[in-house]
Amino acid sequence: MTTQEFSSKLISMKDNIERFALFLTYNREEAKDLLQETYLKALNYKDKYSEVDNFKAWTFTIMKNTFINNYRRSVRENAIFLKTENLSLLKDITETQFVRPDSGIACKEINCGIDALEDEFKIPFRMYTEGYKYKEIARNLNLKIGTVKSRIFFARRKLMETLHDYQ
Repeated sequence: MTTQEFSSKLISMKDNIERFALFLTYNREEAKDLLQETYLKALNYKDKYSEVDNFKAWTFTIMKNTFINNYRRSVRENAIFLKTENLSLLKDITETQFVRPDSGIACKEINCGIDALEDEFKIPFRMYTEGYKYKEIARNLNLKIGTVKSRIFFARRKLMETLHDYQ
């Protein structure tokens, strides 16, 4: 495919790509920036595109990945890192967070609610809340991923029914 054909194909999809950018960002200005970045990347990596691939899907994938990378970058940039010897600054930051007096009681009741679940729901749910991924839980418990997901879903539902006062 020549550069001219590639560019005309890219321009012909402008409306679809703009809608997808707006869907991802919910902001017209950010959508325009994302669209521009996607065009630039598509043109830079046109040699990676093979004619057997779906051009629309290839372009949408570039946009989605660009959006995800930008989002992750913005989260990293907004993280607060304190590099100071002055601990009073740290004290001021921690005091601004409001802690409810009954939060300790709520945690105990939530843990009691989890302990009251049947083992088939409790074990996958505990593993998930401890940070295990679905695949790891499935492998450790010798279950299918779909089964793990449904058991975690039903554990949440049962907990919400049991602990309806905390919703």
